[in-house]
Parts: sequence; structure tokens; C-alpha cells
Amino acid sequence: MTRDATTLPTAVPVAEKQSLWRRCRRWALPALGLVVLGLLLSHAHKVDWAGAWQALQRYPATVLLAALGLATLSHALYGCFDLIGRRHTRHRLQRWRTWAIAVASYAFNLNLGSLVGGIALRARLYARAGLDETTVAQIVGISLATNWLGYGLLAGSLFAGGAITPPRQAHIGADAFRALGVLMILLAAAYVVACFFLHGRHWVVRGRRIELPTAQLALVQLALSTANWALMGGAMYLLLGQQVPYATTLGVLLAASIVGVVTPIPAGLGVLEAVYLALLSGTVRQGTLMGAVLAYRALYYLLPLAGGIGLYLLLERHAASHPPDGKADTPWPAPTP
Repeated sequence: MTRDATTLPTAVPVAEKQSLWRRCRRWALPALGLVVLGLLLSHAHKVDWAGAWQALQRYPATVLLAALGLATLSHALYGCFDLIGRRHTRHRLQRWRTWAIAVASYAFNLNLGSLVGGIALRARLYARAGLDETTVAQIVGISLATNWLGYGLLAGSLFAGGAITPPRQAHIGADAFRALGVLMILLAAAYVVACFFLHGRHWVVRGRRIELPTAQLALVQLALSTANWALMGGAMYLLLGQQVPYATTLGVLLAASIVGVVTPIPAGLGVLEAVYLALLSGTVRQGTLMGAVLAYRALYYLLPLAGGIGLYLLLERHAASHPPDGKADTPWPAPTP
């Protein structure tokens, strides 16, 4: 009884702190999004929209087709992220269906947010295919890790190599910026090393078993992700008329992507435009810059969404006519060492 009396008062404050943190977290991100959106709207009247429209009209068809080709290839490459998850979890769902689920989810993710596309839609389609929650969670985790590991490696290389100069508003010196880049590279390398030494071990988090992939799969993750981000930068490089060095164009895109993630606005509306205006306004004419960003949004976000909707309807129709039989959730035999 004495032990219970002494532990009860300490448990209550912990629960209160956790509850307070949940309430703060629930409102902090939407509040941040409203602040960012307000700042964007306050500067909207300063944008040369007429110049942006003229820049859009001047685009040669060959440039738009080339940028669309790079965007399409990027989306197709992203679909391979879930194939890595298929290899890691050893589920038996068809490769084409796994790839199609990832591509459709990515298109919805870009336009409607990660909760809708990256998690909810993916979970529904995999559940319709017969996969259990634990397997789906591992696939989603592998996909997220693949995407951001490649991001860190590529962005870290640009920062460490001095290809990007930090803006004055960031209040960070060039040396600190390079050190940040080295740290990002080391984190990506540490992941590969951890996969090499810790593969085969597992951890249970909230009742779900987690296991690192092999070192070979980790290297494939880095290769596919860096190629995907490079393709995205290549599309914007073409749309900017090659007026800005490729490394700078890619670096600004990487910066805009991370800002879009922490800002809870669907499709990062206005975030991409604001970051490019802030970092490249003195290099490229505002009308040309806004025209390139709007063209990129149409080619990389909106057109693929139409394809994603088509894939989603196809997958739903296929799931209705091919109910799961339990084989998709049966893992392949573990590879022999």
C-alpha cells in the first residue's frame, strides 16, 4: 500500500503532461499552416501574375514534353519504393499491383497530403489485397525511409560541397551549412552500416515487429531515392530554361520540399512558389520564375493526380473481382544465409 501511494502522485503529472502535449501538437501544426498561408496571401499581390502567364504561353512544346517525361519517370521510380518493401517483407502480392498502389498513393499524397495518400489510401488498397496491418506498416516505413534517406544524401552532398549558399534570412554561416551537409551524409551512411550489422535482429514497437533490411537493400534504397530527387530537379531545371545551375535548382527544390512537409497545407499550395521567390528572385525574372513553378505544379502534381485516380479505380475494380485468398499475405521462404 505504501508503494502504491508513493507511485500514484508521480503517475498523474506524467499523464497530464502527455495529454497537454497531445493538445499542443493537435493545434500547433494547423496554427503554423495558417501563419504561413497568411504570409503567402499578404505577398500575393506583389507577384507578377501577368508575367507568369506570358511565360507559360511562351514554353515550347518540346520543353513541356521533356519535363513531363522526367516527371512521369519520377513517379514510376517512386513506385519501386514499395517493391523494396515487398522484397523486405516477402509478401506475395503481384509486383504490378504493388507498384500501382505506390504510384497511385504518391499522386494522392502530393495533392491531398500524406495522411490521405501516403497512409490511408495505401492502407486501404493493401488491405483490399489481403495484407495485414503489420506488413502494411513495414511497407509504408520502408517507403518513407527510402524517400528521406535519398533526400538526406543528396541535400547533404550539395550542402557539404558548397553548391548552395545559405540565404541571409537563415542566419547560418557557410561553415555551419557545410557541417550540416556532412551530418546528413553521415546519417545516410549510418543507416547502411546499421543494416549491415543489425539485419536479422528485430524490435517490437507498439506490438509490431520491426526489422532492418539487408545492406544490399539499403543501398538500393539510396540509389532509387537519389535518382528520383534528381529527376524532380531536372524537370524544374528544364522549365527554368537552364538559366539557373542545376545544383542550385535542385537545392531550392529540396528546401521547398522540406518546408512543404512541415507546413500542413494540401499539396504545399503556395509553399513551393514562396520558397522559389525567396531564393531565386534576384536571379530569374519574377514572371519567368512563377511561370516555371506553375508549370512544374501542373506537370508533377495535377496531371499525375489524374493518372493516380485512374490507377485507384483500376485497383478497386481488380480487388472487387479478385478477393484475397490469403496467399498475398504468406511470406516467401526466408533467404538462406
